[in-house]
Amino acid sequence: MKQKIRNGIIGDVLFDVLIWLFLIFAVVVCVYPFLYVISVSISSGGAVNRGEVVLLPVDLNFEAMKTVLSYRQLWVSYRNTLFYTVVGTVLNIVFTCLAAYPLSRKSFCFRKQFNFLLAFTMYFSGGLIPIYIVVTKLGMYNSRWAMIVPVLVSAYNVMICRSAFEAISEELFEEAAIEGANDFYIMTRIAVPLIKPTLAVLTLYYAVARYNDFFNALLYISDPDKEPLQVFLRRILLQASMEITQTTNINMGALSQSTIQIRYVCIVVSVVPIMLVVPLVQKYLVQGTMLGSVKG
Repeated sequence: MKQKIRNGIIGDVLFDVLIWLFLIFAVVVCVYPFLYVISVSISSGGAVNRGEVVLLPVDLNFEAMKTVLSYRQLWVSYRNTLFYTVVGTVLNIVFTCLAAYPLSRKSFCFRKQFNFLLAFTMYFSGGLIPIYIVVTKLGMYNSRWAMIVPVLVSAYNVMICRSAFEAISEELFEEAAIEGANDFYIMTRIAVPLIKPTLAVLTLYYAVARYNDFFNALLYISDPDKEPLQVFLRRILLQASMEITQTTNINMGALSQSTIQIRYVCIVVSVVPIMLVVPLVQKYLVQGTMLGSVKG
């Protein structure tokens, strides 16, 4: 009996050790590339060219950062991305709630039909060409709305929000209706406040998708003054950073930097906003996702 208990304890310890080793490995794999990118971006150009940067910065130098931050098009793209992300995410949440709430109410007469159509769009669509034709025919080509309207609602996120609304007690809605509240009042004053964790998660999903969106910009935006940050970053990475190094007034001889350093600085600059936003909604992530998956 004692031998079995001892073997069980040893097995538990070995299992815990394996789990910790796996977690440490996962953290290293995820964190090291980002630390390396930061270290390269703030190291001297000579150290980067010689391959001396492995984990920590070598010969701390912010000239590459100054070069990138002094480029006007970077801030134009940043401003556009903030507009697309903030305005787009707000509209995403509003229209997601407007779509999910009636689909969650059993009294809605076309509930089953619209739920079927919603699920149908997740598996079948008209394709890229019909969407492009619709956007251009509506006059949204080379317009800021082309970055917002075509992706106004996500069917998957509507289903998550609908499940969160369905998890609310039906008696609560009935009592509010007896008191004379209409559906819009019930949705905005009762239902929405009760699913704030889910909405926080959906806001994060939408905001990250908006912030990282570059494909729609490649399709619908031709004006550089309207392009988002991700398109600017893509162009810099593909053009070996020459766009920045040839249009700045920084002394490049003193800088002595490699093109890869310019690329890494652009990556760091583009990631900073997401790093600032994610901790604000992190505590709602697990709670909101589980709340929205109670019912299918």
